[in-house]
Amino acid sequence: MQRRSFLKFAAGAGGLAAGGGLAAPALAQGAAARTLRFVPQANLANFDPIWGTQYVVRNAAMMVWDTLYGVNSKLEPKRQMVESEEVSDDGLVWTFKLRPGLKFHDGAPVLAKDAVASLNRWAVRDPMGQMIRGIQNELVALDDSTFRWSLKQPYPKMLFALGKTNSPCSFVMPERIAKTDPFQQINEFVGSGPFRFVREEWVPGAKAVFAKFEGYVPREEPPDWMAGGKKVLVDRVEWVVMPDPATAVGALQSGEVDWWENPIADLVPLLKSNRSVQVDIADPLGNVGSFRMNHLHAPFNNVKARRAIMMALSQEDYMRALVGDNPDLWKAMPSFFTPGTSLYTEAGGDILKGERDYDGAKKLLKEAGYDGQPITILVAQDQPITKAFGDVSADLLKRIGMNLDFVATDWGTVGARRAMKTPPGQGGWHIFHTWHAGADCINPASYTAMRANGDQAWFGWPKVDAVEAARDKWFAAADLEAEKAAVAEMNKAAMDSAMWVPTGFFLSYQAWRKNVSGVVKAPIPFFWNVSKS
Repeated sequence: MQRRSFLKFAAGAGGLAAGGGLAAPALAQGAAARTLRFVPQANLANFDPIWGTQYVVRNAAMMVWDTLYGVNSKLEPKRQMVESEEVSDDGLVWTFKLRPGLKFHDGAPVLAKDAVASLNRWAVRDPMGQMIRGIQNELVALDDSTFRWSLKQPYPKMLFALGKTNSPCSFVMPERIAKTDPFQQINEFVGSGPFRFVREEWVPGAKAVFAKFEGYVPREEPPDWMAGGKKVLVDRVEWVVMPDPATAVGALQSGEVDWWENPIADLVPLLKSNRSVQVDIADPLGNVGSFRMNHLHAPFNNVKARRAIMMALSQEDYMRALVGDNPDLWKAMPSFFTPGTSLYTEAGGDILKGERDYDGAKKLLKEAGYDGQPITILVAQDQPITKAFGDVSADLLKRIGMNLDFVATDWGTVGARRAMKTPPGQGGWHIFHTWHAGADCINPASYTAMRANGDQAWFGWPKVDAVEAARDKWFAAADLEAEKAAVAEMNKAAMDSAMWVPTGFFLSYQAWRKNVSGVVKAPIPFFWNVSKS
């Protein structure tokens, strides 16, 4: 409550920005109307959308790189870079033809060989790509505009895999860049999307700039999320990094910035009282909070230690720390899947219900062999979601008798360090916090965090055969009832093994100046078809 009171006071007093913290550029009035200034959820510390899965990187990548397909607001894959596709009667051979007029930001045409190299790199890191790669015969360019993907068995969800929203997306890069080892970061940022990245103006921790790509040819269809015509209506989009919420709210109120991706709930009443600002829920599908544990190293290589966390963790504590006391903004969820959707299940989730059992958790930790070693938890302080979660986790771990190595850092560092498999005392980690867009958690298809295939799994590297078997059953399901049964089995296996812990379901806000038009509700901030008067 002291933190909330301070933020409201600082923002109400004009914020740090309004007092002179952010220098406004000397732009003519017309030029200012053609520049959209945006406060992202976190710093763009690295810019390789295949190497990592941070949403802030994915969001920027959506502007710079295009995809072969893109899902619309119904999560239906639609053609984007592709003009046409053919699939053989047996479902084993897919042939894709690129639409004409595609070019990269350096002026080179987009060729089939670029798409092939990009898909090869993506398939190594993406769960759906890994599945396709596992049944692949060959992926080859047939000519400059056509490529073929030949499989050993059908993969009906091919188009969804190539158009989904969750990271990593199958962005198309020039062949020379796409040939970079997928476990190494790229250092050249050339795409064919509606914006080009102005690398010479990139100041990590402060600013990233994207300029309209004059050579981009939008599709003719109406825009709908990643699908349809991506028409750029401004000359520049400037990402202005503001990790302090009071600074951001002051800048938005004064007009120094135009759009804030994720204002914290404490400051929303203040923003709603400003007649020049519009506030709305960013995405009705919401978000799923995550307490992620490292399965490679003690104590969390023992299921009893992971179950101890589940016994003691209160989702209500996490949700109230993040969104406050408004019950419309959050709900408890003894599940890994998005509440209110067709496959939602609470199978196996009883351990997250009812009174929290600290004594039982301590007992399980002892049985797991926990001997008091420091538990390294990575907490990004520049990301309101992870900061709030980290504060609650620090209290939780102390309550159940764990010694804490609280690493207060930034989101970019968390993104790099969580990829390290070394022991916690040698640069690795035990716990980190993140969240998953509800759109990514509707089913197992693109749910990166629900892979349990060991070294190929997402950070934490769980190996739970029962989860993988249930996932396979879902892909093979013939109808909705079979899908529901498979997901229930998957949820129970993930709960029993304590793969990770969902910290609750929550809705987030976005806010923008009323002279900005075209902002939509979605799990991603889409900058095409957005204008400023």
